[in-house]
Amino acid sequence: MSAWLSRKVSAFTIHDVDGSSAQKEAINGIAKEFEVSTENLRTIVKQFNEDMDKGLQRHGATVAMIPSYVQGRPTGKETGKYLALDLGGTNLRVCEVNLLGDSKVTIHQQKFVVSNELKTGEMRHLCDYIADCVDSFLTENGSDKLDNDLQLGFTFSFPVNQTAINRGTLMQWTKGFSCSGAVGKDVVIMLQDSFRRKNLNVHIAAIVNDTVGTLMANGYRDPKSHMGVILGTGTNAAYYETMDKIVKWDQAPTSTKEMAVNMEWGAFDNERRVIHLTTYDNKLDRESINPRLQTYEKLISGMYLGEITRNVLVSLIDRSLLFNGLSSPDLNKQWAFETAYMSTIESDATKDLSDTQHVLESILGLPMTTLVDRQMVKKVCEFVGVRAARVSAAGLAAVLSHSNLVEEGCTIAIDGSVFEFYPNFADNMMAGLKELFGEQIENKVKFALARDGSGLGAAVIAMMAHRAA
Repeated sequence: MSAWLSRKVSAFTIHDVDGSSAQKEAINGIAKEFEVSTENLRTIVKQFNEDMDKGLQRHGATVAMIPSYVQGRPTGKETGKYLALDLGGTNLRVCEVNLLGDSKVTIHQQKFVVSNELKTGEMRHLCDYIADCVDSFLTENGSDKLDNDLQLGFTFSFPVNQTAINRGTLMQWTKGFSCSGAVGKDVVIMLQDSFRRKNLNVHIAAIVNDTVGTLMANGYRDPKSHMGVILGTGTNAAYYETMDKIVKWDQAPTSTKEMAVNMEWGAFDNERRVIHLTTYDNKLDRESINPRLQTYEKLISGMYLGEITRNVLVSLIDRSLLFNGLSSPDLNKQWAFETAYMSTIESDATKDLSDTQHVLESILGLPMTTLVDRQMVKKVCEFVGVRAARVSAAGLAAVLSHSNLVEEGCTIAIDGSVFEFYPNFADNMMAGLKELFGEQIENKVKFALARDGSGLGAAVIAMMAHRAA
């Protein structure tokens, strides 16, 4: 057993609020439910490593470990003008990326909102909307008059079974999307057809998962980048794997010794073997559009943290331990308690927790709240947020140990609103890594915020794919 698997388990912390003994007991009971001890972390990492190996050996594993077809690493010397399209959450982003070499770039971009109707309608309508957005962007930027096809990298942040650098069938929808006529189909062909119908001189040179794009974008700036991670609306990770470990690779031999692998780690522990799920998690899962799927993602991504918190708060209301047993129409609505509210509440350093009061009373329409109410809400947000960070750390630890990078160290490029804006998220992840690997890991592993890296990364990959074609 390696040394990091035998370190001391952390003790449970007692949490205090100013309320009644019943309220104090309830808060500490909730804290226990959301606790992830060092021993739990080790168990999760061990299972993660086993699932990674299974995914590298065979197709159809829970943690899919999908070869990205992106060979080699960017050098920072690449040059040229490329388009990038980024679809994967609330917004669609269209970018024109000018690679200048010397790790320098200029990016012109525009964001377009993807409505719930488009997310849940027909795939053809979504593709036509994307084509309209690209057309509008090119017209505004004067790039619509070019004779040659513009090469585009398409960051498509959903599970795709890739069969070539620019071919891939959708395995399943995640993150609130459920378009009909898409699962099992090649999304590149469908979007390219929409481009043709709109007479756009745009060729999709590569389909890229956002994590692979984030890895490549940061790699353009920092050669020590080994992982790309998304901690935002959803979550996923990619890393560089040596070809000899990708046992299931059945295509032609590659020209390089390593390839970026898209883990699709959001599905980790769908079997519910190692991560303790609370009744609040189970309620969220039952009421979601994809029950019993994306278990790991539902514990740590921005789409779900607020809803887990809401479930806890409503339960406390039902027990007459919060808000004097009174709720509000808004708080009773599924998804009404946004993860952004949690960030505001956890950041609230005012003596009377007035920022928390604003969220609860002015935004969510609750009747007058007491300081004890606000203390309890803040504690619940903290429990859900800390668990998310610690469970995220287990995934990072699994890749570090699998890739033998605990001693050597590396840069982990991370994109997404949870990592960027959620209070103490990075610190809580690093605390988890320290418990597993020791204090020295902080000097060896660096988290780098790769803000909107998926656009630049997709352009870099489009350039690599176009030159290799």
